[in-house]
Amino acid sequence: MRRPTLALICLLFAAAPAAADAATVHVVRGGGFGHGVGLSQYGAYGYAKNGRDYEAIVKHYYQGTSLERASSRPTRVLLAASRSTVRFRGVSRIGPRTARPSATYTAIRRGSKVVVLSGRRRVGTFSTVTVYRPRNVTRLMGRAMTGVTSGKYRGKLVLRPGSGRGVTVVNSLDIDSYIKGVVAAEMPSSWHREALKAQAVAARSYARAASPRSRAFDHYPDTRSQVYRGVAGERRSTNSAVRATARQVLTYEGKVITAYFFSTSGGHTENVENIFGGDPQPYLVGVPDRFDNISPRHRWSKRFSTSSMDARLGAPGSYRGIRVIRRGASPRIIRADVVGSSGTRRLTGPQLRSRLGLYDSPSSITAESD
Repeated sequence: MRRPTLALICLLFAAAPAAADAATVHVVRGGGFGHGVGLSQYGAYGYAKNGRDYEAIVKHYYQGTSLERASSRPTRVLLAASRSTVRFRGVSRIGPRTARPSATYTAIRRGSKVVVLSGRRRVGTFSTVTVYRPRNVTRLMGRAMTGVTSGKYRGKLVLRPGSGRGVTVVNSLDIDSYIKGVVAAEMPSSWHREALKAQAVAARSYARAASPRSRAFDHYPDTRSQVYRGVAGERRSTNSAVRATARQVLTYEGKVITAYFFSTSGGHTENVENIFGGDPQPYLVGVPDRFDNISPRHRWSKRFSTSSMDARLGAPGSYRGIRVIRRGASPRIIRADVVGSSGTRRLTGPQLRSRLGLYDSPSSITAESD
């Protein structure tokens, strides 16, 4: 149920001497960690510990959805962007040419082409070249955007001229091989098997529903998409969860959904339109999160001085307080006016979260005597 709008959560106070400012503390309270939309990972863990299987878990967080099989087309993950020198090993094919898996090869940019070298010997010059070893992994030397140094990757590496003067590397692989490198990076691998399976389904659905980030790749290997670490990110428990849910995705009216997920809900998730904007989605509505209280961020509070609130929130004139304009399906503040001595400034809950450095959008801000 929505809370009444125009609720005043902080009494407006008149200008006061500096000593009074020092004695006033603004306490910001809330619950949860993350954006609050879709699957709550701690909540899923709690449901799993209390006997729910992964199908019941995902259908709780994504209302009205069905489980179906994903298409078999490969997915593409950016590993390196416009790197001046790319080194790799473990491949048996460099485009149409045979390669030695024990050798290390170097790729550099020459004009609009990629030149692959073995030592000083030129292997070939390509507009775009795919390097791989069937049914094996390839090692990309140096530190990739995954954060992994000299990491191994399933599938193929596609090398092409980057937008700058270097070579861009994209990992092209089947969806389940990709998800193996995601699940343990997004959820602790020691967690309950049913929670890991729910995470695998959510991550796979999110990947399949996402629009390509460019003509060259579909996903970043970080939180701009999902965290992906390749083989270095795999664990036995999470790989087992991926196999147990092989190619399963969540759909609504036949279309794969954007299955958002996050850490902690604080007891209730939020409607997607209240956080990311856009149209409401019937499968991304706020739902009670019964077992989320196992999270260390289930409830939290932070304290600020008046001068800090003034500097962070940018009220016209000097800071006076906060007036809530709208709440969401949960207690989260969706819109509020920051009240100053010279007027008001409208902010969203996510903006309050960002400016105040909070774990999630706040549910209350009160002025208290220190």
